[in-house]
Order: sequence, then C-alpha cells, then structure tokens
Amino acid sequence: MNILIIGSGGREHAIADKIASSGLCKQLFIAPGNAGTAALGKNVPLDVNDFEALKTLVVNENIQLVMVGPEVPLVAGIVDFFSDDEDLKEIPIIGPSKKGAMLEGSKDFAKEFMQRHQIPTASYKSFEKNGLHQAIDFLESHSMPVVLKADGLAAGKGVVICNSVEEAKNEIAEMLSGKFGEASATVVIEEFLSGIEFSVFILTDGNQYVVLPEAKDYKRIGEGDTGLNTGGMGAVSPVPFFDVVLWHKVRNQIIEPTIQGIREEGIKYKGFIFFGLINVNGEPFVIEYNCRLGDPETEVILPRITTDFVELLMAAWNNTLENIILQVDTRSAATIMLVSGGYPGDYEKGKIIKGLDHIDGSRIYHAGTSIFNGSAITAGGRVLAVTSLAGSMQRAIDKSLVNAERIQFEGKYFRRDIGFDL
Repeated sequence: MNILIIGSGGREHAIADKIASSGLCKQLFIAPGNAGTAALGKNVPLDVNDFEALKTLVVNENIQLVMVGPEVPLVAGIVDFFSDDEDLKEIPIIGPSKKGAMLEGSKDFAKEFMQRHQIPTASYKSFEKNGLHQAIDFLESHSMPVVLKADGLAAGKGVVICNSVEEAKNEIAEMLSGKFGEASATVVIEEFLSGIEFSVFILTDGNQYVVLPEAKDYKRIGEGDTGLNTGGMGAVSPVPFFDVVLWHKVRNQIIEPTIQGIREEGIKYKGFIFFGLINVNGEPFVIEYNCRLGDPETEVILPRITTDFVELLMAAWNNTLENIILQVDTRSAATIMLVSGGYPGDYEKGKIIKGLDHIDGSRIYHAGTSIFNGSAITAGGRVLAVTSLAGSMQRAIDKSLVNAERIQFEGKYFRRDIGFDL
C-alpha cells in the first residue's frame, strides 16, 4: 500500500523507519520530511497545516494510509477534514478527531476531562487574560512551588515551575500578556507534585487499546535536569521502576477511565494517547495528555516494537486491536539528542553535519535536518537522535554516547547524563 507520514521530526523519521520495513508498504511519502526520511521514501515539501495540498497528494498518489505525526495538524482538525471530505473519508488516517486532540490542545479541557472521570491529577485553577488580579490573589494564598502552564500548544516550552510567590506573580503576568502568544491566553496554575516522571503510550480505536513500551524522557537542557525546558534531550525505555504494582495502578486508575471517558463523551479517537505521568510515592498522577506519540520517546519505543507497525495501525482503523499481541524486544533502548548551540533559545541553522558514516551500532534519527548541495545540514534546534539497543540501560546509553561523539557540526551540544536518576 502507498502510505503518507505527515511531519518532519525525529518522531517521523522513526515512524518512517518502521513503516518502510513493513512488507505492507509499497511506497512511502513523507510531508515534508527531512534529510533522514529522504532515504526511506519520497519527501514532499508541503506544510503540515495545508490540508488542501495534502488532499491533492493523497488523491494523486493513491495513498491508502495516512499517519499524522505532530500535534499541530491534529489540534487543527485534519482528521475531521478527512472524515468530512467525500474523496478522503474512506482513507485510513491515524489520529484523533479535533475534539479528541483537545486533550493536548487545551490544558484546561484536559483537566476538566480528568475531573469528570476521576482520573488522578494535580489540583488546579485556570485564569484568562482579564483574570490577572484573581490569579495573583490565588497565588498569594497557595503553597509554593506551583506549576504554571500555557493552556494551548507551546512546542513543549509552555510549562514553568515557580518556587516563590513573587516569581509566580511575575511569570503569570508575562504569560497572560502573551509570552507564549495565544497559547497562554489562558493559564493553568497547578499544584506542584514531587516525584519521578515517566510516559505510557497506547494505540486505541476509542474502545479497545494496545499498550506500547513505556519510556522516560529528559526535558531540561542542562545536566542534572537543570536549565530551561526543551522539546526533549533524550529518553530511555523500559523504565526500571515501572513494576507490576505501578502498572496495574496506571491501567486501572488512568488508562481505563480515559478510554471510558472518550467512549462516554462520544469522542472519535483512532490514534495514540501519550500519558505524561508522575510517580508520587508509588501513586501515578497524570501531568498531561498528548494526542500523538512523543518525541524523543518515539525514538526509543518504536525500535523495541517487533510487531509489524502497519498491521498495528490498520488494526486501530479496522477496530481489530483485540486481535493484536504486541511483540516487544526485551533489550533496553536509549536515545541522546544532539542539539544546536543556543537551543532552546536562539540558534543558527545551516551547519554541515559530518560523521554520519562513522556510526557503529546505533540508529540515527534526523529531527531538524535538511539537504543542501548533497550534504545534511542543521535545520532546527534538535538536530539528531542517537538511539541504541543493548542488554542493559547503561550499555545502551554508553553506545549512544560513543556515537554522539562521532557526529560533528558547529555548536553541537548534548547531555551526557541521560538516565542519571535511574
């Protein structure tokens, strides 16, 4: 079958790598793709939010399956666009409806959903632009620290932990004044939970679901989890503390009520749910939902899945997930992100990448790259993900570190302590 992947990051390269290896894939298209996906299929330079242009591609190339990678087109309603179009409505597309994508697109919507369905999460209160005075009054009576979250999509950067009332008051004033654009027109003030974070993923048809390997990612730019938040500096899978007891709590208290809530509220959902969780003294709480696979978590969970990925996606579309027995490699996976100097602040693009032909024993997933005069060059803040599989987490990390050193581009930076807290 002809398959289209929408997106251009490391997640999409990892998905392309899986789909291209499936016997069910005849021809693969990636829109817009990157320097890495170009080796697996045909890159098509389209904007992920240009639904009409994507329709033309799907019709002209006889696309028989569409996999949506990033959250932005999902929140904008690409799945509804397909289901409402006479030419597209029968074409399988993996992703939730616009309403389902609100679980990620609006922190306030997600919090209300969790409250309605008794899903454990931090206590919170939401404030809009005209509610700054009420927000300040709320902060003055709240214990510290607190977490401030932009309600809308902010590319993983709209979350700020404040340790003092003064810091929180200054931050919420900036956020409600447009620090994150329209994403922070509403801000959620949330109780700070102390624990260790991890992520669980499922593929669902809105009724049945399959649980994918779990992961733990590292968001801060600096070693020891210091500095600014990023889109993710690395990840590991499996997670050592995710034992049978914690797994049963996650399934019974979080996954099952979420699926039940989706069903009860009539939300059309054929896609992935990413549960961003925190383990607080053995009790799981939801920090956030994502309506797609995570990045860089995808780069550690997909290499561990040995079940045909296209079969898995089609089972979600055809409501036959109960027939899937997911096969998972028992080895550990670790990925380390190589990022541009200055990221997550200002950084330069167009730096030539060298050493990709010197990699031994790791997979390289392109995140922010393009091709210029036949060479791979940097085209984003997060440039490459170096992923390795090994018999233990530490050996996987060590292998990725060795190969991360072999790749060179001006300003390259990466964390050498991924997995330090495990």
